[in-house]
Amino acid sequence: MPRRLPPLTTLPAFDAAARHLSFTKAAAELHVTHGAISRAIRNLEEQLGSRLFERGTRSVKLTPEGAAYAAEIGAALDRIGAATIAATALKSAGVLNVSTSDGFAGRWLVPRLHRFHRANRDIDVRLSTSGTFSDFIRDGIDIAIRYGAGGYEGVTSEFLAEEEVSPVCSPELLQGEHALRTPEDLRHHRLIHDNFRIDWATWLRAAGLDDINPSNGVRYESAAFAVEAAVQGEGVLLGRSALVSADLAAGRLVRPFDLTLKSRWNYYVVYPDGALRQRKVRTFRNWLFSEMAAG
Repeated sequence: MPRRLPPLTTLPAFDAAARHLSFTKAAAELHVTHGAISRAIRNLEEQLGSRLFERGTRSVKLTPEGAAYAAEIGAALDRIGAATIAATALKSAGVLNVSTSDGFAGRWLVPRLHRFHRANRDIDVRLSTSGTFSDFIRDGIDIAIRYGAGGYEGVTSEFLAEEEVSPVCSPELLQGEHALRTPEDLRHHRLIHDNFRIDWATWLRAAGLDDINPSNGVRYESAAFAVEAAVQGEGVLLGRSALVSADLAAGRLVRPFDLTLKSRWNYYVVYPDGALRQRKVRTFRNWLFSEMAAG
């Protein structure tokens, strides 16, 4: 006998809305529009012949039928998610799919990855870069390193490292007619920008400099490209500590000034709940913390 099922595409929308008690937050979690959530739930209610939500002006709440259905559907989706992770792990036991930003990948992770592969020859890392948060199931991601506030919904997130920012430049800019010796000397140099949340305007205000145009200079969408531009002597970058640590240690970059700002955001290791049962995920997670502690 065929199973009596509602349209399966409506269930994630209902589950997210029931957990958040908000269509807007459900839409943000699933990367769809508010209208798409509303239509999915209306379709589901029509299929069931029951109202699942009481809709107010600025809020929604579950009806008794909705609350009972949400408990069952949430548990069922958890089981489906766990089964999917397990099936994927069996299919590609030696392949680890890692997601992070291009800046963190290019300036921190990739230069160190050979050490992981040398110690774990049975695990092949497949690296994908994106500025947005990954859907672990849809995108086939095992573990991610993300920059943000942490506390991500529906996954486990662990604090990896804090972030500080300070001006960095090639050592060659410390010499010559307009050598960088004080923050005031920045008026003679090109500023390098990326899309970081703390920008040059913020740093210049903290330094008490209001006569330097914070929009001066060149902008890169990629943080990795911005760091490379600084290494090549193109100008002065407001460098993020995790992304410039290797270049500072190697002498390719220097910090000309002492003023450092602490970011409100940090780096987090993020993975699906229960993913550490997989040896490959657990091994990579432990390696990340070991590498970050080593500096």
